[in-house]
Amino acid sequence: MIELKSFSKSYSSKSAPAAADVSLKIADGSITGLLGPNGSGKTTIMKAICGFHFPTSGSITISSPDCSIGTGTGTNSVTSFTTDENPELCMKYTGYVPEIPLLPKDMRVLNFLRYAADTHGIPKEKTEEACNLVIKECSLEKLLSNKIKTLSKGQQQRVSFAQAIIHNPPNLILDEPISGLDPAQILQMRDLIKKLAKTKAVLMSTHILQEVRSLCDKLYIVSEGKITASGSEEEVIKQAGTKSLEEAFIKLTQGVSD
Repeated sequence: MIELKSFSKSYSSKSAPAAADVSLKIADGSITGLLGPNGSGKTTIMKAICGFHFPTSGSITISSPDCSIGTGTGTNSVTSFTTDENPELCMKYTGYVPEIPLLPKDMRVLNFLRYAADTHGIPKEKTEEACNLVIKECSLEKLLSNKIKTLSKGQQQRVSFAQAIIHNPPNLILDEPISGLDPAQILQMRDLIKKLAKTKAVLMSTHILQEVRSLCDKLYIVSEGKITASGSEEEVIKQAGTKSLEEAFIKLTQGVSD
């Protein structure tokens, strides 16, 4: 589980905070949607969870079962920490998939996965096992000898997912994972996210309402760095006093431009 309590982030004292007094929970075994226009603060929140930057005020606590790196199994013990006090644990306990895959274009897929395993501290004797698990999970069997620059966006996104889960993190942070994919790739990505959510706490940012309906158990609406509504689709609609999620989204994010 991941919990933000009154999280705020300011990059400059002269500008408005990128996130202000954000409180939310991401439960284990579920998909939580972070819904808002571009520039609303979604990426700021997600990068803070991953330890790329720290709260200006408030806290982010990660409480998760210990992962057994490279084996696909876990233990019964639970680790709990705040991201600012234990930033070194963030990479172990979270996997991050950015909107635009940040991959070495000239590397071949299998070599990159081995590199990712080494980066995450997976023992040499478990590297092939860890790689084989994510290759199967992300359907990469036919792409292993290909250079990353030759892959389609959907294929690169699957490689990005593989590097994010190769160390078996209990939490997965997805920044606009469906953006720019064609219909067939969207269906593949939905299936993958649903499969991973069975054993992980998943936070997914999006501005595509259909993906919320297809994937998310709970959603938070973000506007100008603040949570304006939360709950199920029906609960958000009720909070907004509208008849549809589309109308609720417009009302709750009014004034935020792309």
